[in-house]
Amino acid sequence: MTASIIMNAAIIAVNIVCVIGGLVKTKPPSRQFRYFTTLSNLLCAAASAAVILLWAIKGALPMWTVVLKYAGTCAVTVTMMTVLLFLGPASHEWKLLLTKEQLFLHLICPLLAIVSFVFFEKTRMPAAYIAIGALPVVLYGLLYCRKVVFAPEERRWDDFYGFNKDGKWPLSCGAMAAAGALIALILWAV
Repeated sequence: MTASIIMNAAIIAVNIVCVIGGLVKTKPPSRQFRYFTTLSNLLCAAASAAVILLWAIKGALPMWTVVLKYAGTCAVTVTMMTVLLFLGPASHEWKLLLTKEQLFLHLICPLLAIVSFVFFEKTRMPAAYIAIGALPVVLYGLLYCRKVVFAPEERRWDDFYGFNKDGKWPLSCGAMAAAGALIALILWAV
């Protein structure tokens, strides 16, 4: 319980510092909320806050809290794996992706979330919850695809992840949904 509280408090603190730092640096600040990194880390931080509160108040975690932490952990794990396996190798921008705030949001928070969830918070969950673990990736994928591919030209987002390069969005969307489901399955099974 103590280790879980410490790790979850670290996730919350890092998110407060990093997301506020990102908002200050990003013009306009609302642009920061276009990124799955920001959204997944905020989901994980909210889940971490619920974990801390319920450990402190009840001394136990109800299933909804475990499922929320599971969804947040799956989301930040997708963030980490996307950076390590796709964005880093494709862009060779490792310094940009793994320094300062990005180091914490892309690597440290996901690792803290995985360790705290797998070793201190996870309980038996029905297999149906795997879909909940993959849900953040699927929902964001739908939003990203809509904004990058199908939005009117004047309202379209730039393809900052490069998932629509050469019009390959169907392949990218399918690959990300499959990766999200695989990560959800692995974290559920562990």
